Amino acid sequence: MSTSRNYRTPIRHHHWPEDQAMAAHRVKTLLKSHDATLVAHYYTDESIQRLAEETGGCVSDSLDMARFGHNHKARTLVVAGVRFMGETAKILNPEKRVLIPDLEATCSLDEGCPVDQFTKFCNAHPDRTVVVYANTSAAVKARADWVVTSSIAVKVIQHLKDRGEKILWAPDKHLGRYIQDITGADMLLWNSACIIHESFKATALAALKKQKPEAAVLVHPESPAEVIALADVVGSTTRLIQAARDLPNTSFIVATDNGIFYKMKQVAPDKTFFEAPTAGHGATCESCAHCPWMAMNSLDKIAHVLETGDNEIHIDEGIRVQALQATQRMLDFADRARQQLIAHTA
Repeated sequence: MSTSRNYRTPIRHHHWPEDQAMAAHRVKTLLKSHDATLVAHYYTDESIQRLAEETGGCVSDSLDMARFGHNHKARTLVVAGVRFMGETAKILNPEKRVLIPDLEATCSLDEGCPVDQFTKFCNAHPDRTVVVYANTSAAVKARADWVVTSSIAVKVIQHLKDRGEKILWAPDKHLGRYIQDITGADMLLWNSACIIHESFKATALAALKKQKPEAAVLVHPESPAEVIALADVVGSTTRLIQAARDLPNTSFIVATDNGIFYKMKQVAPDKTFFEAPTAGHGATCESCAHCPWMAMNSLDKIAHVLETGDNEIHIDEGIRVQALQATQRMLDFADRARQQLIAHTA
């Protein structure tokens, strides 16, 4: 079991650390000269998130990353995250150049759902509406009817259930079961999981809760059901950050990638955060609460792709157009839901 680390010490600095200052300055200069903006996920390194904030870019979950890149006027998008996030940016912005720091930065969910096998699965169940998580390749998205992120998945599946539709869901089985439990929808689930969220262990989490009874437990729904059952709040990265800010608790046990602690400390600087226990063994664990592919992003790699144009995302136009339909359906649904909420609260 990994040691639960305490993130009480504020991690936001007034000045760049000396070993990062030159790299940060280099990237800032390159972003301006290449008419580029930096779009970063909550799970990337603190230095990357901070740089995105300071340069007018975006730090968010995959849904808002997609929105931001689509609406921003920059001609080049540098997507710091994993490959499917870069592909999503290209799906929505074919006219823009999309670069990612490392083309090898993939995702266990994406890798666990190869398009040829997924297509056979879909063809065997033609009566079902195909809904795929954003953590999939452009080719898999092209085979889907809907693309969803964790922040909107429950609402979309509830909507489809209300229309009497049966669902074929991929790729995350834990998220699929969580949605199924909430909505009662008829869902056929692909069998794959996130290596990070699946590593959180219920028995160890329960023991940590006993040690820290004052701490609220925040869990991402990609986690196993027995971990979700111990949560005070279950939700997307954005939802968990909001909970850290809004709940009266002064300490939290967090079951998601530890990159999220940078933003949590921004919104709740006087609160304490602990990693939920995983299956690793302290420092020998390769993925203890942090995605090894997210860790492949760095300031130096961002500078390199801006200087050279390497690691540009290219998608076959036929696949892109098909994937756009399912992705745009999600964005339109999210916009309608937001407008309805505004009208309801007005």
